[in-house]
Amino acid sequence: MGSPTHDKNSQLDFLKHRLNMFLDILEAIDPEDTDLDDIDRLITMIDELESKIREFNNRELSESVN
Repeated sequence: MGSPTHDKNSQLDFLKHRLNMFLDILEAIDPEDTDLDDIDRLITMIDELESKIREFNNRELSESVN
């Protein structure tokens, strides 16, 4: 996925970008044509975003201890 993001501004930019991608996809989905695979992909995106948030928070906590 690229080089690790360590500073808070880069992490925030990364999260904003990913959230905007999710919102763009959500807006583009036609509710009449949406199937379970589409919903599963959205859930996966949310799970990945949540995982990144936890990773950034854990990284911040470990750096503050050192």
